[in-house]
Amino acid sequence: MIEEPENNQNEETPEAPEEAAAEAPVEGAPEADAPEAEAPAEEAPAAEEAPAEEAPAEEAPAEEAPAPAADAEPVEQISRKELRKRQRSTHSGEARAPRTQEERITERQALRAKKAAERSRWREGQKKKRAARGPKEVAPAPASEHGPGRPRVRQGVVVSDKADKTITVRIDTARRHRMYKKIVRSSSTLHAHDEANDANAGDTVRVIESRPMSRTKRWRLVEVVERAR
Repeated sequence: MIEEPENNQNEETPEAPEEAAAEAPVEGAPEADAPEAEAPAEEAPAAEEAPAEEAPAEEAPAEEAPAPAADAEPVEQISRKELRKRQRSTHSGEARAPRTQEERITERQALRAKKAAERSRWREGQKKKRAARGPKEVAPAPASEHGPGRPRVRQGVVVSDKADKTITVRIDTARRHRMYKKIVRSSSTLHAHDEANDANAGDTVRVIESRPMSRTKRWRLVEVVERAR
């Protein structure tokens, strides 16, 4: 019974070389495939050469880049208000060293002188610009007795001619009330300019609206329609 296991062990030992031989081709298989794996490596330079040929096409925009540089953007114009705002935003917030009254007066005077010089330069620049443009041609406005629009004309009776070159005219009006249909009579007085003192009290005259000639005179005598009896 003891010899049987020994025979079994002797039978298993010769199989080991067979397994090693069977494994040998497996290890050699990658070697056979090695040339196929190296084939793409030989094609790699061809793939690398393709971008080299396209490189000039990519460099073309780089050569055109300087062209927009010729049209340089204008410098940003910052107003004085915006400039002061930016200066305040960069201030650290630290308190200034204490100064004497004389130092403050001197600093204030220097600041005023600086601002006055800036204003003078600005005015000089404005004068030069106006001189370069030349005198502005302004068409003379036609002299008119009245402003825009049609002047009003009224007819009334002179109630006073005591003032020099001035008459007081009463304008009587009569209109029908819109609701009650009753005739409502009213009157108003105005002062008119009479250059020749032609009208007398009681005359029926026609006046026209004109430019202001005094504090109360806004009318001018046109004609005397009827003399008083």
